[in-house]
Amino acid sequence: MGKHHEHASSSNNLKIAFFLNLAFTIIEIVGGFFVNSIAIISDAFHDLGDSFSLGMAWYLDIRAKKHPDKSFSYGYYRLSLLGALINSLVLISGSTYVIYEAIGRFFDPQYSNANGMILFAILGIAVNGFAAWKLRGGKSLNEQVISWHLLEDVLGWVAVLIVASILHFWNTPYLDPALSLAITLYILWGVFGRLKETLFIFLQGVPKEIDLKALEQELLEIPNVQSIHETRAWSLDGERHIITTHLKLGPIQSPQQITEVKEAARKILKHYHFSDFTIETELIDESHHPGLADSQ
Repeated sequence: MGKHHEHASSSNNLKIAFFLNLAFTIIEIVGGFFVNSIAIISDAFHDLGDSFSLGMAWYLDIRAKKHPDKSFSYGYYRLSLLGALINSLVLISGSTYVIYEAIGRFFDPQYSNANGMILFAILGIAVNGFAAWKLRGGKSLNEQVISWHLLEDVLGWVAVLIVASILHFWNTPYLDPALSLAITLYILWGVFGRLKETLFIFLQGVPKEIDLKALEQELLEIPNVQSIHETRAWSLDGERHIITTHLKLGPIQSPQQITEVKEAARKILKHYHFSDFTIETELIDESHHPGLADSQ
């Protein structure tokens, strides 16, 4: 009952944050053009990416209840990678447009509506702050990561508020595009880092926190293990890791010894927090010991 209530609360918080952020993004895009602020428009594209992330997180939070099936034997965890990839491409496209517009305003200066920017900044702080507050106590990784992301947005809107306040007293046409470029370059820095990590996982790279050489050395120290080969490690979504390995065993006198090797190997692999692993054992000379080779 407690877990069901916790899951329902998680989905509900993500849903509220998603619709709140999406509605504000639409208002922000329209308002950005209305007050002629490229800085607000640049943040609107950022919030559009956040809306997509929130929507994907909400969807995945619901999908997480579904067990693996015949179509997806590992489950639906890799959908988060697809969402991250699409989200990154959306942000890169939007940021390219914003950079083009911001640079253009240095050559063709345009004044922004400082009072309108102040109102949007206050609204942005309130909306993103409320969404971050709703997710602050979340137990799921989705909620925790997005909560920190929304707090970054709050700080971004604080920067917009400071710039808008300066423009209220000193109306220069260069401060708004300068802030826009700063926000956009900051966004792109994070996007390219996340895109690189996403593609690395997509291409089934070895999880960075896993030292395969050290792991294999631990397995080699198990009694009766002579050598190791075909050790493969990859990640489903950056959190859930999988490994397969072949252990070649020395002279084995009974099937019980194989079981002991596997139990020792399982303890080592569980220490590395693999969510799924396969251990295959084979004898140096299996022809002399029919029926002893086994796999897990």
